[in-house]
Amino acid sequence: MATSRVYLEEGAHCVFATSLDWPGWCRRARTAELALDALDAYAARYAEIVTIPFEPGPFDVVGTTKGNATTDFGAPDARGPWDEVALTPTELERQIGVLQDCWNYFDVVVANAPATLRRGPRGGGRDRDALVDHVREAERAYCSRVGFRVAPRTPWDEQRDVVLTTLRSNTPNAKWPVAYAIRRVAWHVVDHAWEIEDKST
Repeated sequence: MATSRVYLEEGAHCVFATSLDWPGWCRRARTAELALDALDAYAARYAEIVTIPFEPGPFDVVGTTKGNATTDFGAPDARGPWDEVALTPTELERQIGVLQDCWNYFDVVVANAPATLRRGPRGGGRDRDALVDHVREAERAYCSRVGFRVAPRTPWDEQRDVVLTTLRSNTPNAKWPVAYAIRRVAWHVVDHAWEIEDKST
């Protein structure tokens, strides 16, 4: 049976378990064991996003990285030696296809969500359109990390085209490895898609 390569990112207060081969499949919890449990629990939900066969198999934890302030803030931010290995052209296109699936899923979730979302136990949280703005602007900021700046108020479909073109171009001044950049963008899209879904009921 095939296995799923996963790495752990350990912060001071939480641990992320992140799939190396399936961008967007990433969960966090207070401990490594709980993070892996959470990742496994979300496998079926993640399978609804991707349009290619998803048969993850048992986890193969390839390593652990030390997190940072961003990790503790709630975003996976650490890279590991696996990111020093360039994706093959075939794998790059496969992972880009998964990223596009994540975008499509987000768009469908947003289209079916109410404008006002359910608040948290203390009244916190953003409504649908504010979350959409947040994801779009974060993605624009991410573009500079892979070597290209996108002007404010660029239509989202054009911005996404820039992301894809830049990921394929192996820009020499990129600050993020391509594989990590795909994972980070996909994680952010999927995480907020699930948030919108959960708060729509």
